[in-house]
Amino acid sequence: MSDAKGSFKPYLGLTFLIGFGFFTMGLMDILYDSYVPIFLGSYIKANWLIGAIMTLDNVLAVFLIPFVSLWSDNARTKIGRRMPFIIVLLPLSAVTFSLIPYAARESLVSLILLVGGLNLFKQSVRGPVVALMPDTIPGEFRSEANGVINTMGALGAIISTVGLARLMGVDVVLPFLGRTKDALPFPIAGLCVVLATLLVFFFVRERNRDAAAKEERVPLVASLKAIAGEKDKSALWILIALFFWFWGYQGILPFIAKFSVEVLGTSNANATLPASAVAIAQLLFAIPSGYVAHRIGRKRALRISLLALVVILLVGGYLASPLAEALGSGARFYALMGIMFLYGIFWITIITNSFPMLWQMASFGTIGVYTGLYYTFSQAAAITAPWLTGALIDIVGYPGIFVFAALCMGVAMAVMSLVRKGEPHDDPKGLEASVA
Repeated sequence: MSDAKGSFKPYLGLTFLIGFGFFTMGLMDILYDSYVPIFLGSYIKANWLIGAIMTLDNVLAVFLIPFVSLWSDNARTKIGRRMPFIIVLLPLSAVTFSLIPYAARESLVSLILLVGGLNLFKQSVRGPVVALMPDTIPGEFRSEANGVINTMGALGAIISTVGLARLMGVDVVLPFLGRTKDALPFPIAGLCVVLATLLVFFFVRERNRDAAAKEERVPLVASLKAIAGEKDKSALWILIALFFWFWGYQGILPFIAKFSVEVLGTSNANATLPASAVAIAQLLFAIPSGYVAHRIGRKRALRISLLALVVILLVGGYLASPLAEALGSGARFYALMGIMFLYGIFWITIITNSFPMLWQMASFGTIGVYTGLYYTFSQAAAITAPWLTGALIDIVGYPGIFVFAALCMGVAMAVMSLVRKGEPHDDPKGLEASVA
């Protein structure tokens, strides 16, 4: 094994550049998940209905991500197979994202139409953005590389929650933007998305491996049948496990900011701070979690993390319950931020290492397909979770969503015990990239 192949270091700079694609997702996702439910809440009082509307992006993702990922697998252009999708769809996402708070001021119909347009573009581009990394990085280093790009995603989330969200209270009138109250973070984030897209386009060059890829292209349906029919069903078990852990995650995600405002009495500007605690933990631990999993094994790292999340979420359920009211709203809010920081450490360990486990079982020609399958299962969970947990809030209150998420993580931990493949030392099917 050559030096280049024996160390992740030669790929580090390129991976950070690829990570700007994830940076755009981090910028938009947290602001979207935190404030769109609040915007909807000014028109709709039933939490289950808000949760149902929040699944629109996930419904689109189930259909769009596998389709566009497969489409990009088979695309051949002068600028690569992923880049044409990235340079068109990310700027369109930025424009529609910037307009969301202004649509919310007009009417519920305007808001839903803008949300639909945003998610049409954003979910279409997600697959090509994600697949850009395994196209380039050898299988044995994908945990480390996934740690880097998730660090970039976390950086985007921190900028959104700690920086941009603080501007929600700024009330001035600006040219083109009009009144900025409860709106300014969105157009600023949109501008950052456009700049990040330009960085990816000008500084990331896709590898040209057409000859090998042409022989390895596998249709989506054939890939699904192959995974289900394999004697070792490790890929299928991973997909089932990730459905459950995303079921828990997506059940809580849309309601943390709303919980902070309605129960703990925080302002809109501070409502994203618990999410920022998650993002800060992800920024600090995304890269180390990849190295740790390389050393102790990806499966072991995931199961330990899932067990830790069960405990953390049960503590969160206590903080959300009337039993914790004696602590006072301020103490509960800071305690929530603390457990969300811990949550972020173990959640990023799961995200960093689960994708590489699937990619380890893919070929170069089917990386996009496996990426699409990952999102098909994760978004299927995201479709069903928010309306279900919204109903739980309406019935039993906010503690119910934490208990629900803890149960989901426990089931995922049990399913992961059935996985046998996907470790860094396993031989990947894909052709390994060489250092340019």
